Amino acid sequence: MADMQLAWTLGGHGWADCTITDDQAEAEVTASHITTAPEDLLTAVTRLLASETETRAQFVAEPTAFRWIFYRQGTDAWIRLLELADSNRHDNVGTEIWSSQMSVDAVARAVIRCFDEVARKYGESGYRGKWGDHFPRAELEALRTAWRAGQPSETA
Repeated sequence: MADMQLAWTLGGHGWADCTITDDQAEAEVTASHITTAPEDLLTAVTRLLASETETRAQFVAEPTAFRWIFYRQGTDAWIRLLELADSNRHDNVGTEIWSSQMSVDAVARAVIRCFDEVARKYGESGYRGKWGDHFPRAELEALRTAWRAGQPSETA
């Protein structure tokens, strides 16, 4: 199974580029602050950890939309990333620009690492200044808590 890396880079005010890679491919998508893109991504992965079989997040790049679809079966996740002409379009008219299969744990770790790096790089105040909204601290901590709850207990 693949290993995933995710990077969230703030550009001009209210814009971010998100790069996702695995062992096979890479895709870059753009998000505008007109939606709650980072919160939606963090929440979708938290729901995936909670054993939901399908969760979604969407980034809007005015008018293009990038839709993340996460499927879970057991401890495995399959991710599809679609590009759509606008955010109201159905999945079946989107173009798949990236997909991968990996463990749910790998997805959660990659997303946590990504947003920990964002907080380290920009600081929460700097993030707000560039993105135009608060850093998604509550959603990141909810994901971290869900991830830790699913980890095997260490024995003494």
